[in-house]
Amino acid sequence: MQQRSLGSTGLQVSRVGLGTMTWGRDTDEHEARDQLIAFAEAGGTLVDTAAGYTDGDSERLIGTLIGDVVSRDEIVLATKAGVSRRSGERVADTSRGSLLPTLDASLRRLGVDHVDLWQVHVWSDRTPLEETLTALDIAVSSGRASYVGISNYNGWQTAQAATWQRAVPGRATLASTQVEYSLLNRAVEREVLPASAALGLGVLPWSPLGRGVLTGKYRSGTPSDSRGASQVFAGFVGAYLDDASARVVEAVVRAADGLGWTPLEVALVWVRDRPGVTAPIVGARTTQQLRGSLDLDDKVLPAELVAALDDVSATARGGA
Repeated sequence: MQQRSLGSTGLQVSRVGLGTMTWGRDTDEHEARDQLIAFAEAGGTLVDTAAGYTDGDSERLIGTLIGDVVSRDEIVLATKAGVSRRSGERVADTSRGSLLPTLDASLRRLGVDHVDLWQVHVWSDRTPLEETLTALDIAVSSGRASYVGISNYNGWQTAQAATWQRAVPGRATLASTQVEYSLLNRAVEREVLPASAALGLGVLPWSPLGRGVLTGKYRSGTPSDSRGASQVFAGFVGAYLDDASARVVEAVVRAADGLGWTPLEVALVWVRDRPGVTAPIVGARTTQQLRGSLDLDDKVLPAELVAALDDVSATARGGA
């Protein structure tokens, strides 16, 4: 698998990242092991998790696999802080007093002395931005993180954060932003992608397969073994099971039929090769599904199909 520079930094990451949001809950230790083996064997390096994923169990599970399945220096380890669940409710806290202890807890669960990329998981109006960003400076200066980034920031938030970090020498410049981006959600093209390009941030799309809908698996209903049928993800997936999304899915299926590809390959290659994108983050339910996302280096969508997909998805949830 090819490697790419993360934004304007020297950090090299694989062209596709491995997402672990369900590890420790829907994805057990045996499946996680198989996925990480398949990912590493394909040349994948970027492994993305978060303190808030499965209440820290995703990080714990990854920690058990480092040194067993892969060595520490074989992967680019990325995690996030700023989201937790208290009393079962999702809470965003990006204060310095919360972020730094969360990072320390992540390092303990992962069993490492530093992460390669530490990201603020969400924007919060409750904390001054400069306080949040100070936590990133401390993380880098203390050696707990090699690079830092943001996640789920809109355009002006991205520009403000990146500009603040560049304003004074010695601050930890932002390496990346992680945002939802797919043929079913192109909202980031309006402001986030231009801001990221102007300020040197690599873009890491999450849900590049439109929450699984772009694989075509939901065309005739919701499979009983799919995430769309689970209590946890039914609403998350269901948001894209509308008529507008269905038209995009049918266009992807037709393109796949014409190329002899799978719909997954068409959707993933489309977002992988968008301007500014460094590496889409793919989370799979099974190792077999994951393998379908890993051997794509030699695949390039013909220009006429890119244009057709751009056209049919142009207004997809805020697209340009």
